[in-house]
Amino acid sequence: MSKPELTTPAAGVDYPGKTLGIVGLILAIVANLIGLIVSAIAYSQSKKAGYKNTPAFVGIIVGAILLVLGIIFTIIGVAAGIAAVDMTTTTY
Repeated sequence: MSKPELTTPAAGVDYPGKTLGIVGLILAIVANLIGLIVSAIAYSQSKKAGYKNTPAFVGIIVGAILLVLGIIFTIIGVAAGIAAVDMTTTTY
């Protein structure tokens, strides 16, 4: 059984998840986790209707990358903070 092909809608045609995909992409830049979730929902809605939703797909990618980078920088920041506190409280 083959997968159904996703179609690209004509310009100006509204399809399920279109607006939500754009909102998800914007949120993925500002609030990563929320944007990632909204983009995933929009992509799922569009896929069920048989349409490609490029903004939602990009929102998923951007949201995931920025979320991972945020987690990495948070871990590095906490580790640096702990190291700085250890250095100031160590007695010789």
